[in-house]
Amino acid sequence: MNKQLQFLVIICVATILLSDHALGDVSNPPNIVVIFADDLGYGDLGCFNDNCPFKTPNIDRMATEGAQLTSFYVPTPYCAPSRGTLLTGRYPFRHTVMGNPAPDAGLSNFGLPASEITISEALKSVGYATAAIGKWHLGHKPKWLPRTQGFDEYFGILYSNDMFPVQLINNEEVVEYPVVQSTLTKRYTQRALSFIEQHKDQPFFLYLPHAMPHKPLAVSDDFYTPTTRGNLYADVIAELDSSVGEVFTKIKQLGLDDNTLVIFTSDNGPWYGGSTGGLRGMKSTTWEGGLRVPLIARLPGVIPGGVVNDSPAASVDIFPTLCRLAGVPLPDDRVIDGNDFMPLLKSPNGKGTHQAIYGMHGNNLATIRSGKWKLHVRGPSRHPFGGIPESKWDEWIDPRGPNGVTLLAPYEQPGLDQHPGLTDGDPSKAMMLFDLEADRGEQHDIASEHPEVVKKLMTMFEKTRAEVPTLPPVKSDYLFVRPEKGRPRTLMRLIGGDLRYDRIPKPQRHLVAPQAVPKQGGDK
Repeated sequence: MNKQLQFLVIICVATILLSDHALGDVSNPPNIVVIFADDLGYGDLGCFNDNCPFKTPNIDRMATEGAQLTSFYVPTPYCAPSRGTLLTGRYPFRHTVMGNPAPDAGLSNFGLPASEITISEALKSVGYATAAIGKWHLGHKPKWLPRTQGFDEYFGILYSNDMFPVQLINNEEVVEYPVVQSTLTKRYTQRALSFIEQHKDQPFFLYLPHAMPHKPLAVSDDFYTPTTRGNLYADVIAELDSSVGEVFTKIKQLGLDDNTLVIFTSDNGPWYGGSTGGLRGMKSTTWEGGLRVPLIARLPGVIPGGVVNDSPAASVDIFPTLCRLAGVPLPDDRVIDGNDFMPLLKSPNGKGTHQAIYGMHGNNLATIRSGKWKLHVRGPSRHPFGGIPESKWDEWIDPRGPNGVTLLAPYEQPGLDQHPGLTDGDPSKAMMLFDLEADRGEQHDIASEHPEVVKKLMTMFEKTRAEVPTLPPVKSDYLFVRPEKGRPRTLMRLIGGDLRYDRIPKPQRHLVAPQAVPKQGGDK
């Protein structure tokens, strides 16, 4: 029995067994739009940061008209695992995407398994039109592409916009290489508006995972401010905010406003140039600055305006919340880690149902938050490139930075001197405990003062850690010549233009072990 048929059977049986009040109003299911920013920090929005360095009037208005969750977590401080969790309601150790696919690093042989049930598949089973527009990053080979996971259409880049080869995909066809990245936000927005217009007379699910503000930052002519070349990040946020405004304008013009849920959030914390709003760390770290992200939800008549709720919630909650709204029973053949978080969106006093929320780093469970407590079982990672002394920051060259040939974006990217979060506080080590109500910036480790709390958290942590499988290593597409000790693995500046990842440019072919040169490789 294939996955789609199996899920339909589950729906039929569950619908018979469940009472009417357990599901949403199936006679008038809401349209659903999930806007997923890439590397947008907790402090990048005015509604989450009183001292926000950027202007976000449209997103701030969305918060005023809807609800904010101020203790909202993603499961990892980087891209792909977070995306898998949002779409499935399951922690990365369950859906198995625990790292980032990256063709230029030879990491092409894994993706979101076909056995996983995504939001798009769940909604499509009850008549929703579905589209993914933007970054996918859950596998870039044919068996893992978006339209295998319940999306009727796809337009975007299959991985991060700094990974070679950067190519724009329409369904399964490369339509632009190299990509002019300054047009991405505008083109994604236009495609999203077109999808909404096209499906205004039926329920739709629009998944809009924007490219920005992931590096390399890029912005269109209408938002680029050449007089402030050192603040490209602000330009990018302005265009992203404008995109959100355009989506709401279209929804209102079509008379869909009262029956459309819009969720805005981010896949992890910010990179250099962004803001954590006073949280410690950044993207790639398990400090709050890496794992805590903003979430705003708006659905007139259901979600009151101006709700601000600090009860802990997580991206695992999005899948079950949307399923309930659409009248789709949750699959009962797998663990769904999330819960319906609509009560948190309806009232500032709504309480979450999580006993604990977990964070991962790589294949390892790393953190646990329960109530006001957060325990770093594994030592929090230092910020990326933290080992580079300040005197060398100006000399650092991003191996995935704009090159003017195949990676087309402005050269004025933020440097290592623009760390987005707190960098001070007690030194990193394993078993650090923080009271996040009193110490949101994770400055003072109080594990020694509360051994009973550490013990309690570790009991829950060990129970969940026992569920984390040991997965076999992913086979690399390329057997790189072993780099010298202390030097990183070389990235392949793969040649694009086709949906394939074996075209190695001549200047780099000597970096591949002779026995591993692809039969169809070369610079053709």
